[in-house]
Amino acid sequence: MKTSRDLPTDPAAAAGDLPADLIAREFSPDPGYLNTASHGLLPARAARRLREAVEDLTVGRIDHIALIDEAEAARVRWARLVGVAPERVALGSTVAAQVAVVAAALPRGAEVLTVEGEFSSVSTPFLHADDLRLRVVPPEKLVDSVGPDTALVAVSAAQSADGRIADPAAVREAARAHGARTLVDVTQAVGWMDYDAEADDFVVCGTYKWLLGPRGASFMVVPADGGGLRPVQAGWFAGADRWESCYGPVRDLAPTAARFDLAPAFLPWSGTARALEVIEEVGIDAIRAHDLALAERFRAGLERLGRPAAPESAGSPIVSVPGTGAAVGALARAGVSVAARAGGLRASFHLYNTRADVDLALNVLEGVPAGAGD
Repeated sequence: MKTSRDLPTDPAAAAGDLPADLIAREFSPDPGYLNTASHGLLPARAARRLREAVEDLTVGRIDHIALIDEAEAARVRWARLVGVAPERVALGSTVAAQVAVVAAALPRGAEVLTVEGEFSSVSTPFLHADDLRLRVVPPEKLVDSVGPDTALVAVSAAQSADGRIADPAAVREAARAHGARTLVDVTQAVGWMDYDAEADDFVVCGTYKWLLGPRGASFMVVPADGGGLRPVQAGWFAGADRWESCYGPVRDLAPTAARFDLAPAFLPWSGTARALEVIEEVGIDAIRAHDLALAERFRAGLERLGRPAAPESAGSPIVSVPGTGAAVGALARAGVSVAARAGGLRASFHLYNTRADVDLALNVLEGVPAGAGD
C-alpha cells in the first residue's frame, strides 16, 4: 500500500466531479478529518460571516432585521434541498426539541414505533411524553412491525452509528396502510442524499453535520394543515406579525409552519445560511457521487486489511468498522479524526475529503494490530 506521502492532496484529486476551485476556496481541512457524521466543517464564507456577526455584536452594529432575514434565507434554501414549500418548514434549535412538539400532539396511549440503535434525539422525547408507548424493533423488522395500534413511525433516513440507509418508501407505505404517520430524521442524510420530504408527515434535521453549519440550528417539516401539532413552544417569533407580538400572549400565530418557529439564535443561523449556499452551488448529485466514491475506496481498503466494514454501511458515506473502536486513539495520534460508535470505528466522508484522506486512514490502520487498545 502506498504511504500518504505518495498520494495526491489537491482537492481536485478527490473522487467526484466537484468544482475544485470552489472547494479550494471554501475548505482547508487538516489531513484526515473523517468525522462529518459528528460535525461538518464550516465553509470559509460561513466562518467569515460568523466573525463579522460577532464583531457587530461586540461593538453594537446589531441589525435585527438583517439577522432574521438570514434565518429566513436558510429556511428557503433548505426547503429547496428537500423539495417542500418553505411554508411547511419550521425553524428550531435542536432535533430533540422539535421531535418533542410531535410527541406532545399524539393522543394518550398512542404507539410510536422506532428501531434499535436509533439516535437518542429521535426516540427519547416519545419515551418521556405523557402516556405514549414506545416500541423498539430491529431495523430490518421495522416495516413489518407497523400495525393497527401504530400512530407514528420514527426513524432516521441514515443511521448515525453505522450509516444504515432506511427505505423511506416502504416505511411510508406500511404506515399509510395502518393509518400511521411518519417522522424522519434526515440529519445524517440531507447534504449528501437527494431526499424528497414531500411525502413524509414530519421531517427533522440538524444542520451542523452534512449541511456544514454551526451547531444550534435545526429544521422541521410539518404537513400543510399543521399535522395536528400544537405550538407548545410558541413565542413572539411564531406570531403572524412578529413585531406586533412582542408583548402579551400571542393569539394570532403565523398561518404557516412558522407558528412552530423558535426565535432564532442569530449566530448559528447566519452561518447556516452561508453554508447552505455552498451545498447548493456544489450540488447534491456531485456531493453524493464524491462522498460515496470515497466511502467505497475505504471499504475496499478495509477488505484488503482483513477488517471489513459493517454490511449495514453499504451505500452510505458513513462507514462503520465493527470491533475496531480501540483503533480510534491510534488514528487520532496520527492526525486522523474518526469516531468510536457502538463498539466500532466510524469514518465519514464529505465534499472536502480526498483520496489522500482515505489512504492515510488505511495506512494507519494497517499498522494497528487487530484488537489493539488505545
